[in-house]
Amino acid sequence: MESSTFRTGAERSRSIKLTAVIFLIAGLSTSLPAQTDSVTYRKSVCDFYCKYKLNLDSAVNQQLYLKAYEWMGTKYRYAGESRKGIDCSGFVSEVYQRVYGIQLSGGSADIWKTVKPVQKNELKEGDLLFFKIRRGRVSHVGLYLGNNKMVHASVKSGVIISDLGEIYYKKYYFNAGRIP
Repeated sequence: MESSTFRTGAERSRSIKLTAVIFLIAGLSTSLPAQTDSVTYRKSVCDFYCKYKLNLDSAVNQQLYLKAYEWMGTKYRYAGESRKGIDCSGFVSEVYQRVYGIQLSGGSADIWKTVKPVQKNELKEGDLLFFKIRRGRVSHVGLYLGNNKMVHASVKSGVIISDLGEIYYKKYYFNAGRIP
């Protein structure tokens, strides 16, 4: 027998989760760009989920994760609103419009004024995360993905996924909010 037939529980679980992702993506394939090679796309998304240890079993809205994936690596541009460059509030607004059909407008401080505050221990995927980075005012916003991860448009790196446990984000974290 081949050694690959003997799998540990963790390996079986990982295999089941990857299979679930493939079926998930297959079900959403109608929303994929026509020029995308679906097999390559599926593998890329599977790698994406695994890399960031996002819990697929509890994902409520898979479109949120697919939108995050589609924007990954987009460069930061102040007041940008396209794939050529986007800022944090533009990114959050774009994702909210496409995933939830909710229009957000203005910068991060403006968006903060429209949300219902949420305690950090009550975060749900899609909640908005606010940071006071410049001059003690709300100046950055991201989207909570679960597993202590957020997706956001970083000035230095563009659209990325970061861990809320990182020292930088712990230092500047202000609050979270949910659209009522």
